[in-house]
Amino acid sequence: MSKKNVRFLVLFGKNVYLCTKNRLKTMEQVFSYIISLGASVMMPILFTIIGLCIGLKFGKSLKSGLYVGVGFVGLGIVTALLTNNFGDPLSEISRLYNLQLGVFDMGWPAAAAVAYNTAVGALIIPICLGVNFLMLITKTTRTVNIDLWNYWHFAFIGAVAYFVMDQSLAWGYFAAIVCYINTLVMADLTAPKFQGYYEGMEGISIPQPFVQSFTPFAMLVNKGLDMIPGFSKLDIDAEGLKKKFGVLGEPLVLGVIVGALIGALAQLDIKKILFLGVTMGAVMELIPRITKLFIDGLMPISEKTQEVVKKKFNGKKVYIGMSPALVIGHPTTLVVSLLLIPVTLGLAVILPGNQFLPLASLAGMFYVFVMVLPYTKGNVVKTFIVGLVALAIGLWFVTDMAPAFTQAAHTVFEQTGDNAAKIPEGFEAGALDFASSLFGWTIYKCVNNLQWVGLGVLTVFTAAMMWFNRKRIIEDEKKNHEVL
Repeated sequence: MSKKNVRFLVLFGKNVYLCTKNRLKTMEQVFSYIISLGASVMMPILFTIIGLCIGLKFGKSLKSGLYVGVGFVGLGIVTALLTNNFGDPLSEISRLYNLQLGVFDMGWPAAAAVAYNTAVGALIIPICLGVNFLMLITKTTRTVNIDLWNYWHFAFIGAVAYFVMDQSLAWGYFAAIVCYINTLVMADLTAPKFQGYYEGMEGISIPQPFVQSFTPFAMLVNKGLDMIPGFSKLDIDAEGLKKKFGVLGEPLVLGVIVGALIGALAQLDIKKILFLGVTMGAVMELIPRITKLFIDGLMPISEKTQEVVKKKFNGKKVYIGMSPALVIGHPTTLVVSLLLIPVTLGLAVILPGNQFLPLASLAGMFYVFVMVLPYTKGNVVKTFIVGLVALAIGLWFVTDMAPAFTQAAHTVFEQTGDNAAKIPEGFEAGALDFASSLFGWTIYKCVNNLQWVGLGVLTVFTAAMMWFNRKRIIEDEKKNHEVL
């Protein structure tokens, strides 16, 4: 080959590289902008487009999208009501009773900031959507995951793997994709239970890894409790709690009591104690009303989707993957979350080996129970025990992942100056949201401790999950075809 040809090939390769790099940069900027819109803006646009694509009229599509958007706005306001008013009293309790631990709770905003402000997070949406499409056509999932806002969970574990493996994009995307695939499979496996328990959720699945990571705890602990003689007599749901304790069993009143108790422990004056009580009661009362907006927005889309699927796909099932925010207003979820807030704070202090005190993350407590309730059938006692076990183990997970999370947060803060990723001096970083997840911790340990062996283990396990799900889907389609 002549020098002229070699020079041409070198220049051509250089131009291809620069062109690819520029396109990736453009894609990164586009998806970063989409994420910056927030769920309250992004979801109405997405729902309107989906509605039009499945044949829903523009007016109905727009109204559905706006209901969902308003739901996210309302949920954001209620969450802010909780964190803004209870952050200082909880910190004061920590100071007064010397409860300070070594891992600082940064909450989900910091975890999301770390996730999306890395090379992994920048392209997580198109990559995961591509994986979702491949799984649909290979019949390894039935879920179309449109819960784009919560893709930060996949980006988070990808970002952690990226940093612990010397900023390797390959390891980062591997971790994120493994988490995504297993979450989609779990969404399929739990969809019948989810739809059977919650009213109006036909055709919906929950492909959110933080929520799905509590499913194994729900299954195992629930089965273990059923084996205890006489335990079945403690079958108390939220309605039963009201009958047993009267007005004291109402989530509203329980909220007032717990809120006032937090104020009293923080040694606030009577005015602030009463204010915190009413504020917590307001949160308990408003969440169910807000989640109804999600359902009102979702129903026309869900019904039309099922109609289209029956016509176009010969009755084949397709699930719409949605945010768990749809159902966090269930009375049992509210009651158990409320009871576990003070219990978790106490547990964090006495648990051997734990260094994480959840404060900013407590607003995420409601999401723990979305996939627990279908297995405990809303039993308050069972749900409380499942939550206690899962959160106790979750505190260890957060403590164990803290060095990696801290490294990622420091790097993101240095590169972007985002205050959400800033860690107080002398502390490590942690967050209950997803850092306490069984999925996230397992992938982290396999990547960080086992490395290539861990890669093999995760690959084999993920492939087995896909094969098992594909087998289920094909068998189910054969049954439905025989019936038709």
